[in-house]
Amino acid sequence: MTGPNVSPVVAAPDDSAAGPLVVACLRITDLRATVDPLDGSISRDPLGVGLSPADAAGLEQALRMAESWDGRVVAVAVGPESIDPILRDVAALGVTVVRVPSAHDSDGHRYVAELAEDEHGLAETVLAAVRPFGRPVLVVCGDRSVDRGTGALPAFLAHELGAAQALGLVALRSDGPEAVVVERRLDAGWRERLRVLLPAVCSVEGAGVRLRRASLAGALAVADAAVPVDRSTGRTAAGSAAGTGVLHIGATRPYAPRTRVIPAPEGHDPRLRLLALTGALVAHDPPTVVHPADAAEAADVLLSFLARHGYIDAEDVAPEAGAP
Repeated sequence: MTGPNVSPVVAAPDDSAAGPLVVACLRITDLRATVDPLDGSISRDPLGVGLSPADAAGLEQALRMAESWDGRVVAVAVGPESIDPILRDVAALGVTVVRVPSAHDSDGHRYVAELAEDEHGLAETVLAAVRPFGRPVLVVCGDRSVDRGTGALPAFLAHELGAAQALGLVALRSDGPEAVVVERRLDAGWRERLRVLLPAVCSVEGAGVRLRRASLAGALAVADAAVPVDRSTGRTAAGSAAGTGVLHIGATRPYAPRTRVIPAPEGHDPRLRLLALTGALVAHDPPTVVHPADAAEAADVLLSFLARHGYIDAEDVAPEAGAP
């Protein structure tokens, strides 16, 4: 990778002779983050960062696929300078590493700031850092991170790359130069086997695969090497440009529906008033089972139920949805 905004990278430039490109998208964070029991906030120690089992499995799968295709692996991670030792360990495996600086390099790992980040913008930033190496045929990442666990990044990567996606996998193998065969875990011990055409984005679980150990020569070669930093995108790890305004994150609480005013029960007998309030003597609608039904029919039945019980105005429901 060359350019004024990118640190030197010890790797082959973008060349078709270098073989197919496999990208490992890594989420390097504190593996033993502390969760506040009162507000749910997460505090992380920069000294405890590492690869989660899912990310380690994703990196190993990327290495295996590159070996089967005689290709190359580029590992991309977003974060502050505290993740550089982990990236050196990854580089010792013969992988080209690139670190995208986060928006909070000076503060280390900050959960509240990252909570407001845009996963879609993060996917754009990751792919922009990989673009100088060429178009990847396969992107492998962990199914979810240990700190946030949204699992949304692989889908956004597939959208930006215009590629197929297969998420939550336990095994990958090559099926020629145009496809991969993957396995997904199902309930009751079943496995689902899929043939996914390339290019593709695959997320893997941290089970059944252990990351290989680096050789002594590889570890010594990168012991003092500088980790390349990609600043060419002009974006932060949050995926949004600066100056978007102040973000206010409120306290998390269970969802509570809006209260609605109902008429007071008639009469003076406390027992009858209690029965009227609880609706014990009122005939209720029996449960309605809609099957088989498409999404539009199921939505019509739901809107009709909400209108009959006063949760929404009847005039807001389409005529075809008003019938029970």
